[in-house]
Amino acid sequence: MDYELDVDPALATAVLEIEQHHAGAGWDQPARLYALVDTAQLAAQEPMLAAQLGLDAPAERGSLTPIEQDQLPAEQSLEEVLSQIGWPDGVTGCAAVVERLVLPPSADGHIPEDPTAAEEFAREHPDREEVRIVAGVTRHGASYCALRLRSHDEDMAVMGGVDLVPNLLSLLRGTLEEGEGDE
Repeated sequence: MDYELDVDPALATAVLEIEQHHAGAGWDQPARLYALVDTAQLAAQEPMLAAQLGLDAPAERGSLTPIEQDQLPAEQSLEEVLSQIGWPDGVTGCAAVVERLVLPPSADGHIPEDPTAAEEFAREHPDREEVRIVAGVTRHGASYCALRLRSHDEDMAVMGGVDLVPNLLSLLRGTLEEGEGDE
């Protein structure tokens, strides 16, 4: 396995933990959003909660704790929701989980411009691939993504990297910028 030198281990661990959580729930799940908080700060601010969750051990220092947010509005896409939110200062980073259809590069010139037609084209394409994407970013600029293919739904087949879904990472970064979105 190749390791990228610029991977933030705390972020990668949190993203993979979220991916494992969602793998247990199965496929065809709605998009989800997580705040990522510094575990040591959480333990200091909420010692009883941290003790209940086992987050008060010295080994947890330097890690990030994912906190799942309320379910996203069904009438809006994840991308629309992300453009409208901002995180308070106590949030170190954020992560999103979304399932998408991915087409092979050979389909690029054939995708209709109309969004509804494009969606139908993707659903009916014989070489489509269903993927679950978990993408996370921190205020310090780190990013990490995990992808699971439905056709290879095995823990050992999860792909990871720092920039696998650049557009989603950019939207997530926007939620952490000062003065952006609604807190």
